[in-house]
Amino acid sequence: MSDMKVKDLADTVGITPERLVDQLNEAGIKVSKPDDLITEDQKQSLLQFLQQRHGKVANDKDASPKKITLKRKSVSEIKLGGGTSRQAGKSVSVEVRKKRTFVKRSEVETNTPAEEPVPVATQAQANAEEVARQEQLRLQEIARKQQEQSSRQQEESEREAAAVAAAIEAERLAVEEARLAAEEEQKALAEEAKVKEQKQSQTVKKAPAKPELTASQLAHKKLEEADAKRRAANLARIDAEKALEARKKAREEEEALEKAKEEARLAAAEAQAKEQKPDRKEADAKHVASKDKPARRGRFQRDDEFERKELHVSEGKGRRKKKKGVSQKTTTVETSTEHGFSRPTAPVVREVSVPDTISVSDLAQRMSVKAAEVIKALMGMGTMATINQVLDQDTAVILVEEMGHVAKPVQENEVEQALEASIEVTGEALPRAPVVTVMGHVDHGKTSLLDYIRRTKVTSGEAGGITQHIGAYKVETSRGEVTFLDTPGHAAFTEMRSRGAKVTDIVVLVVAADDGVMPQTIEAVQHAKAAGSTLIVAVNKMDKPDATPDRVKQELTNHEVVPEDWGGDVQFVPVSALTGMGVDDLLDAISLQAEVMELTAPVKGPAHGTVVESRLDKGRGTVVTVLVQRGTLRKGDIVVVGQEFGRVRALFNENGQQMDEAGPSTPVELLGLSGTPASGDELQVAPDDRTAREIASFRQTKARELKMAQQQAAKLDDMFNKMEAGDLKTLNVVIKGDVHGSVEAVSQGLQKLSTDMVQVRVVGSGVGGINETDAQLAAASDAILIGFNVRADNTARKVIAEKGLDVQYFSIIYDLLDVVTKAMTGMLEPVYKDEIIGLARVDDVFSSPKFGDIAGCLVLEGSVKRNNPIRVLRDNVVIYEGELESLRRFKDDVNEVNAGTECGIGVKNYKDVKPGDQIEVFERVLMKPSL
Repeated sequence: MSDMKVKDLADTVGITPERLVDQLNEAGIKVSKPDDLITEDQKQSLLQFLQQRHGKVANDKDASPKKITLKRKSVSEIKLGGGTSRQAGKSVSVEVRKKRTFVKRSEVETNTPAEEPVPVATQAQANAEEVARQEQLRLQEIARKQQEQSSRQQEESEREAAAVAAAIEAERLAVEEARLAAEEEQKALAEEAKVKEQKQSQTVKKAPAKPELTASQLAHKKLEEADAKRRAANLARIDAEKALEARKKAREEEEALEKAKEEARLAAAEAQAKEQKPDRKEADAKHVASKDKPARRGRFQRDDEFERKELHVSEGKGRRKKKKGVSQKTTTVETSTEHGFSRPTAPVVREVSVPDTISVSDLAQRMSVKAAEVIKALMGMGTMATINQVLDQDTAVILVEEMGHVAKPVQENEVEQALEASIEVTGEALPRAPVVTVMGHVDHGKTSLLDYIRRTKVTSGEAGGITQHIGAYKVETSRGEVTFLDTPGHAAFTEMRSRGAKVTDIVVLVVAADDGVMPQTIEAVQHAKAAGSTLIVAVNKMDKPDATPDRVKQELTNHEVVPEDWGGDVQFVPVSALTGMGVDDLLDAISLQAEVMELTAPVKGPAHGTVVESRLDKGRGTVVTVLVQRGTLRKGDIVVVGQEFGRVRALFNENGQQMDEAGPSTPVELLGLSGTPASGDELQVAPDDRTAREIASFRQTKARELKMAQQQAAKLDDMFNKMEAGDLKTLNVVIKGDVHGSVEAVSQGLQKLSTDMVQVRVVGSGVGGINETDAQLAAASDAILIGFNVRADNTARKVIAEKGLDVQYFSIIYDLLDVVTKAMTGMLEPVYKDEIIGLARVDDVFSSPKFGDIAGCLVLEGSVKRNNPIRVLRDNVVIYEGELESLRRFKDDVNEVNAGTECGIGVKNYKDVKPGDQIEVFERVLMKPSL
């Protein structure tokens, strides 16, 4: 057998390579890693080493085994009797594994023939068993030591207690002995005094009192000696107790130290033997047995802890429960009738924290007042509110101060501040490409100029030949990379131009030399100045014969844009997008300006950017165009964009090619967001998905509450204004577009069309095709459905046909605004104009039995027609307005009398006609209403 690697041998044996390397090193074979080679001799050496470790003779291949391990496995089923119907009759499979090891005790191994060598895998298993046996012996030894130590401690404590008891007994005996001695002494003295007294009585002679004094002093001395002995015994007892306490404390400290050492040693041994322990399932199966069935005893089974135990079934679950009577237990709960509330003696002034938005009920709870009091105070301030209405922060602060409390405005954007702190880019700032925005009036050639630079055709792809989206492109030029943003020039795309100016470094203002400065040109200048961007003027269409660049300079000078050759600081570059004239000069001007500005941005770290545009693609979902401003955006990053979040699934450049990462000043399209964010929202990279979800949810809640607060701000003045404007017509529209920027521009453009007579209200708007929800919304609000570069799906078409809704599709914003304007005009009431067609003078009045007073008139102007409305004028003042009842020329009824002819006119229901009055004949003409 040739040499082989350690890891191959480990796979053959069935153990890990690391363990085999350790065994080789223990056998004296130097191996450092699993890829090392070992020879046949080294394998034989390893085998001999393992045989010696596990009890075999080294060179005796016929040695018999010293121990035999028998294994037995049995599988049975038991039924669980549960208290519930689900557990009744349920069978549980029980597998019992048993293992018994027989060790050979005789010492005559030398004469017995040896068996074949056991494979390494079997030896490893035997090694594990030996380790388990050694561990059990070690545990038994530890238990024996602990038992000996406890018995020794018990003996020592008994001995100490006996010593203390002996000291106490000695002290008691000393005290008793002293007392007895004193009593005997007193008795002897009394006897002696009695005898002396008898002698004195016999001998009349008085004896001296000195012996009595001597005896009392002696008794006193005896008592003092007894007290001294007692004090000495007390001192001895106290010393013994102190010594006992000191020994006890030292023993406790020694036990604690010994216990800590033992626990550390056990933990180390357990960690070392964890890999060598047998399968836990086998050990657990030994403890599983039936509760009702007796354990069957096998041939080699022992009556020890490896016997079958009962299953872990709760008490009372194994048999049917018996009905028990309900025991009546009376519990007495002691309650106190006193309470801890004390009425305040002065008004309580509270410090109320006021967030950005708060409902009336929450504010009342924070001030500890009833909601009705808060609503009453709001009505006193002129605001109609309900208990669930959301108040903005300013209104809530004024209300809190009005009610006598202290308001403390708080900002609830800790989550966003934490995100901004975590994504702070601290890397080295490196040079970056300039971001250039091309702005100007519509049809002045912005996109065509950019096409010439990019060598592509973008204008042909836009509807109507005008740009309606923000295009972001990164162009490779001979002077380095330049990022261009192409903005729309139409008046409805003001917000899109404003966003383009905010994220840019240099603004290229395109002005047509034959057209001059137009309204959007002036607006672009204002946006550039507001954003603080550098301005470069490109005078386009210089190839036309009627081009007048000096006129452009003069008109821009009126708006504080002074050319360099006129003493200003703005570069004017004449170009032609058609022929390419001056394009290189324009790029040179951009590169020069970028070098002067020294544009830098950190490359390392999380990305931070701005949303240029967002749309909903049918196949790819939400597609967002982002301009990365600092850091690096990578595929797989978790981002938060406005109220949306998600993981970056893919990155594409302006040519549709996939990218793995995007650095500063790079426009990319990313996929993977939860929805279409608003244009102008900031993109931030979040550390994890949970943080991104929290921030997006917080922003959504905040935006919803602000919207509700704005919608519900119904004040008393507004109520009266709405009552007065009851005749105001409203045109409801639902707008769906392909990109968010176009939807925003259309909404703002339609709202600007509102007048005092007709108001345009955008009921709903969104990105994507027209679906069933949009159709139902339009039907409920009686609105017009407008699709800008989108169409309705099949479900929406069915709803539109059933409800008879008006759907309009547009791809050019000009046509959209014209159609909506016509619809608004059609909603106006018809307008009638009074046109005077004749004037007659009353010369005389005579009566007629049939018609009453008849005015004899002379027609001065125009003609008088029958059944036309008339006005009677007296001194050029209208005194009556009615209609003709009869018109006669002499005695004949006529329909019309021309100027210079006399006639008789009968005025219907009017009898006060006098000579000298004038009768004015007119007709009402329907005029076309206009906004």
